[in-house]
Amino acid sequence: MPANRFNGFTEYGIGIGLRVAHYGHILSRKPVVDWFEIISENFMVDGGRPLHVLDQILEQYRVVQHGVSMYFGSAEPLNREHLKRLKRLIKRTGTPWLSDHLCWGSVDGRYTHDLLPMPYTFAAAKTTARKIRQAQDFLEVPIAVENVSSYAEFHASEMSEWEFLSEVVERADCGILLDVNNIYVSSRNHDFDPVDYLNGVPIERVAQIHIAGHSQYRKYVLDTHDHPVIDPVWKLYARATALAGPTATLLEWDAQIPSFKEVHREALKAKRFIQPGREVARV
Repeated sequence: MPANRFNGFTEYGIGIGLRVAHYGHILSRKPVVDWFEIISENFMVDGGRPLHVLDQILEQYRVVQHGVSMYFGSAEPLNREHLKRLKRLIKRTGTPWLSDHLCWGSVDGRYTHDLLPMPYTFAAAKTTARKIRQAQDFLEVPIAVENVSSYAEFHASEMSEWEFLSEVVERADCGILLDVNNIYVSSRNHDFDPVDYLNGVPIERVAQIHIAGHSQYRKYVLDTHDHPVIDPVWKLYARATALAGPTATLLEWDAQIPSFKEVHREALKAKRFIQPGREVARV
């Protein structure tokens, strides 16, 4: 399947998140890794160890930036100082695309440091899309927005989550970072069919995919990134890649982090589920 204009990085393969716990192993052993994803905010500094380590990583590996605080869904304007720092980091890393979350998390300049779900309304989609366009124009790099896991719904919503995601990315003319674990988590919490989600988004806009583990509690599922990927999530991943074609994929493991080798081994399992050139018909 040929790459579309959002998924133009089919050769990127399988990446893992760059985490402090693995710095020593990576810098001393130099393992073979397709690419690393960094949390942008951890490196938006003027100097010190973070940038020293990052520069060493950049000497040997491709790096893609992933953000956690753009808050495209918040009501206030984008933070210009944040954008300036982000653009400096983009020039440093040469990231081919940039991702952040489809969520809100700030009010009157105060940040919750959480990824809060949005009401799925046309008004919210319009405002969110405008901010994504503004960020993309300023940063001069393609942006892909990630679907978040959610644990509450708004009575004001006018559409499903996947319809809202589609509305936003079409209006913003941006890509999607499709997190199949988040789809699974939300489907369990809100009782919908995760396959309907995959069939409902503009698959041609999928630029990257996230896979991860989660925690099951009595009444809900929590996106904890502290376990291996479970079989139902792998099945969703297989369907997503069958629809979108080979897509840059990232394993997230952010808590109770095991050895680098274990994380890398879990990430490479993704290769078993990629079926190049095969497309699944929408149902």
